[in-house]
Amino acid sequence: MNAVKTNNMPPTVFLVDVDDTLLDNDHIQKDLQLHLETEYGKACRERYWVIQEEVMANLGYRDYLGALQQYRIEHPEDVELLSMSSFLLDYPFADRLYPKALDVLALLRTWGQTVILSDGDVVFQPRKVERSGISAAVDGHVLIYIHKEAALDDVLRRYPADRYILIDDKLRILDAVKRAWGDRVTTVFPRQGNFANDPKIVAAYPGAADFTVERIEDLLDFDFTDFQKKPQQTFSR
Repeated sequence: MNAVKTNNMPPTVFLVDVDDTLLDNDHIQKDLQLHLETEYGKACRERYWVIQEEVMANLGYRDYLGALQQYRIEHPEDVELLSMSSFLLDYPFADRLYPKALDVLALLRTWGQTVILSDGDVVFQPRKVERSGISAAVDGHVLIYIHKEAALDDVLRRYPADRYILIDDKLRILDAVKRAWGDRVTTVFPRQGNFANDPKIVAAYPGAADFTVERIEDLLDFDFTDFQKKPQQTFSR
């Protein structure tokens, strides 16, 4: 691996997703469901998750605290459930980073401005990014939108560049940004998590990813010039 500097290259900004890209969000969800069932019972866990799915369908992202508030409205006498907010906010997110995820961010920063581009609620998502160490790894260059694919003009305004490299586990997002920015963006698909391995989703967005890696740590084998090679390549160690 050679850390190629970009001093003589057009300015490049790396945009990196969080959930199931840098952080094993599927594992976090399993821990949450286990905690709910262990501490509050199976019925609580099942109802909370139904609410969670409904909230996601309405908002387009998971709002864990919002779902918890809605559950509380339905069950106002379940005062014991109030401790769930502490479980969520104090969760050890750093333990759920994918192997060498922070090393990847460090490498990207040697090549260009590196920015976290995520979406989610206004409390839990920033907390996740901060406590995992991701925010510190990019010196606080973090953008969290309600729907990031709808905020691309704001991304361009905040981080103008000749070229963007977007790293995201959701092909829907890669496809939307590629349609909006065309050849100005190179899309990288780390095939991690439930969304990235859903055959129906993969089939629905052919050509959304210029490059595919099996794990985020595979990017440590890249040189900056690799992003200029023929797209639609799959890299695996």
